[in-house]
Amino acid sequence: MSYLGIDIGGTKVAARLETAHLAYEEEIRWPPDPDPRRDLALLGGLVRRLGPRGRHTAVGVASPATLDGAGRVVAWPNRPSWIGVDLVAALRTHLDGAPVIVADDGSLAALAEADAAGCPDLVYLGVGTGVGGGLVCDGELFAGAAELGHLVVHPSGPTCSCGRDGCLQAIASGPATLRRATHRRGVPTTGDDLIAAAHRGEGWAVGAVVETAVALALAVVSLTEIVQPRRVHIGGGFGRAVPGLVPAVAHQVAALARTGMPLPVVAPAVLGARSSLHGALLYARNAQPQEAAG
Repeated sequence: MSYLGIDIGGTKVAARLETAHLAYEEEIRWPPDPDPRRDLALLGGLVRRLGPRGRHTAVGVASPATLDGAGRVVAWPNRPSWIGVDLVAALRTHLDGAPVIVADDGSLAALAEADAAGCPDLVYLGVGTGVGGGLVCDGELFAGAAELGHLVVHPSGPTCSCGRDGCLQAIASGPATLRRATHRRGVPTTGDDLIAAAHRGEGWAVGAVVETAVALALAVVSLTEIVQPRRVHIGGGFGRAVPGLVPAVAHQVAALARTGMPLPVVAPAVLGARSSLHGALLYARNAQPQEAAG
């Protein structure tokens, strides 16, 4: 049996093929100007470079795009020209008709993090260009759409790309944090500037990070009232890189605790940048034999 996991990101795609004894991994970066035909050709080339050929037992795909029930892209802010593309059909063409199952990248990251931590009830928050994430309850992915970045944590907060005010990602994403840091500092600020200044404990950097931590903590305690996770893992490029962010979230969650409500452990993502990729592989393996058999 061979299983393929594909993690489609806004700037790159990672893929990993696992057989009984071997594993192969490849990665490409998207060109800056989206073109679905060219992008799909690059994706096909990535799959072909992964070693052993033949029909895969199952293929799991972590997607940042929103798909309809037929597998067509209906929304993808980073690559809007993909809207209308039948992603599932295109992947099957490049994979010789292998069974393809697609899920939200944040949800699959949660699945992999729960598996790696041995925890059946876990929330994952990926903090990067946006904020994504997912829920695992009783060892299973949450059945509904888990658009955690669009939880409203500040009704009079900044306007999100979705058009609502105060969404989590409008406050806690990397770009949102950098905008606040720039305002506090008074000069344009890059991610490297923020990270270095936060390491040094400079007030403007620490203040911007704390505001992000508060927004994330508000989301965590709200979710805790509903699903009561044992653990909350924070990942994403920005979430992993900014010093002090995870401890600050844990501190804010404790400060917001309600008497009688157990607090989840707040910790960095176990799998780092590979959470969604490992989740895609795990999703493919879990799909066997029921879904992939068809």
